[in-house]
Amino acid sequence: MEIGITHQLTTLGHPKRLAIFRLLVRRYPDQVPAGELAEALDLKGSTLSAYLSALMQARLVTQERHGTSLRYSVDMQEVRHTFDYLFLDCCRGRAELCGLSALPGTEPAGRGTRSRYRVLFLCTGNSARSIFAEAILRKEAGDRFDVFSAGTKPKSELNPFALEVLKQNGHDISRLRAKSITEFQGPDGPTFDFVFTVCDQAANEDCPAWVGQPVNAHWGVPDPVKAGGNVAERNLAFHQTYGALRNRILAFASLPIASLDKISLQRALDDLARTETGENS
Repeated sequence: MEIGITHQLTTLGHPKRLAIFRLLVRRYPDQVPAGELAEALDLKGSTLSAYLSALMQARLVTQERHGTSLRYSVDMQEVRHTFDYLFLDCCRGRAELCGLSALPGTEPAGRGTRSRYRVLFLCTGNSARSIFAEAILRKEAGDRFDVFSAGTKPKSELNPFALEVLKQNGHDISRLRAKSITEFQGPDGPTFDFVFTVCDQAANEDCPAWVGQPVNAHWGVPDPVKAGGNVAERNLAFHQTYGALRNRILAFASLPIASLDKISLQRALDDLARTETGENS
């Protein structure tokens, strides 16, 4: 095991290999095409291939072929074994030696003294998908959640198709607006319990860590804004995206959050990411 750990740490000691690993962790449980990794990290194909090969040899990343495309994902079971080993070897099972009150992830997913959980949904433009998610959770479980959404590169206006779908489903759209992620970052920003990325591009971006270490999950769904065709076909794409997000959000809201530790909760959210739209989006 120690030889494997040494190999893994050496592999992750290279900044570009570490960047690939971190991106794949943010996209988990997605399987990400090599071309998308290269574009997101501005790497040549041959260079990316060498880095991915090293990560696979260290058993940190897995590869699968889908038709003519190679797709990559983090080997989360191996990663968990690695982190568990490092923690136990460092602290010998005594959390107080490392200044930790409990093993990472075994504490309840609590909200401190607040009465409701705070949830942030992120996408790139904050004009459709994250707006859908914000409106759905607020309508379905607003008594238990304070809900926000934002974009890494927000649009100036909300998408009119998205607003029409929300109105047709009985949502109050008066509070909705496109917002930048910067409104919620920094020491004065709110402390979130959950942060969801609902588009791949937002998950690919390496944003600063959130205060309070919220539970993070990637729920990538197709961008209805990019749908082609006539008005009816584009409208259908927005309805399908709304439906996929609503199914996941209803399942999320039904989880016994207060009784789950963070590891169990994280696994439940990752499982939800595999529903409705498939493993990848």
